[in-house]
Amino acid sequence: MKRIAVLTSGGDAPGMNAAIRAVVRSGSSRGWEVYGVKGGYQGLITGNFSLMGPRDVGGIMQKGGTILGSARCPEFRTEEGQIRAIRALHQEGIEGLVVIGGNGSQTGANALTLLGYKPVVGVASTIDNDLYGSELTIGVDTALNIAIEAIDRLKTTASSHQRAFMIEVMGRGCGYLALMAGLAGGAEITVIPEVPTPPETVAECLRSAYERGKSHAIVVVAEGAEYNADKMVAYFKEHEQRLGFELRTTILGHVQRGGNPSAFDRILASRLAAGAVDALARGEFGVLAGLNRSEVTTTPLSEVAAKKKEIDVRLVELAHILD
Repeated sequence: MKRIAVLTSGGDAPGMNAAIRAVVRSGSSRGWEVYGVKGGYQGLITGNFSLMGPRDVGGIMQKGGTILGSARCPEFRTEEGQIRAIRALHQEGIEGLVVIGGNGSQTGANALTLLGYKPVVGVASTIDNDLYGSELTIGVDTALNIAIEAIDRLKTTASSHQRAFMIEVMGRGCGYLALMAGLAGGAEITVIPEVPTPPETVAECLRSAYERGKSHAIVVVAEGAEYNADKMVAYFKEHEQRLGFELRTTILGHVQRGGNPSAFDRILASRLAAGAVDALARGEFGVLAGLNRSEVTTTPLSEVAAKKKEIDVRLVELAHILD
C-alpha cells in the first residue's frame, strides 16, 4: 500500500482534526502518501483530493470542527453515487480509505465495501455516542463537559430565584449524553428516549424536590425523547395553574459541537485514527476502529451498520437512585 485517503463525514465532532492529524502522520511514517478528501462523501464523488503531509496537519489538534469539511450528500445514498466514489478512488490510485464519522458515515463506508472497494476502515466519531463497536466515540467527552458547565451555571440562577430549569442536550435517538449529564450534573430527573417519561412524572419529581426543601430543580432532557424540551414546556404551560409552577428552558443545540476538544478527545482521536492506519497496514479491511475496555479494537462495518448500541441499564438505575 502506497497511497491512502481520509475523509470526515456527518456531524462534526470535537477531536476530528486530531484524528485527521493522526491518519496523516501515521500514514506518512510508513512512507505512504496521504490525501485529504474535502467535503465528505460529496468530495469523494467529485474527486476533491488534496495531498497532505505531516506539516499540513500541524497546529490543528486543538481546533474544533474538521479542516476537511463535511456536507450532506444525498447522491452517495444511491448505488450510482457510490460507484462514482469508487471510480474516483481508483482514478486517484487510492489503495485505502479512512472514514471518520458516526452511524451514517460508517454505513456509507460499509456500502463501499459491499460494492467491491474493500480497503476501507472507519474511525468512531460522533458526540451522540450511539455507534455500535465503540464504548466511547470522538467528541463525546467534550460535548458532555459543555453540558455539565451549562447545568452548573443554570443551578446558580435556579437557586437564586427558586425556579425549575430544564436543559435539552443533543443525541438524536440516543440518551447517552443526557443520562451522563444528569448523573454528573446532579439533575433531579433525566428524560431519555430509551425510558419513556411523561410530563406528570417530571412534575411530581420537581414538586417532591421543593417539598424536601430544595431551592432549585434541574431537569435534563434528550432531544430525541418523546417529550423533548418543546413538548415538555408546552405541557407545563397548558397545565401551569394545576401544576403550580413553570419550567424555564435552555436548549444547548449545536453549542455542544463547538469549541476546542478536551484532552481525552484529542488522545482518543489520535489512538483510534492510528489504529485505523494500523488496520490498513495489516490488511484488515471493512472494520471500525473503536475503544472497548480501554483498548483500540476493530468491529466489522457490516455489524456496525446493522446493530444498535444500547444504553447501559445499570447507569439508568443509578440515575434513578441518585435523582
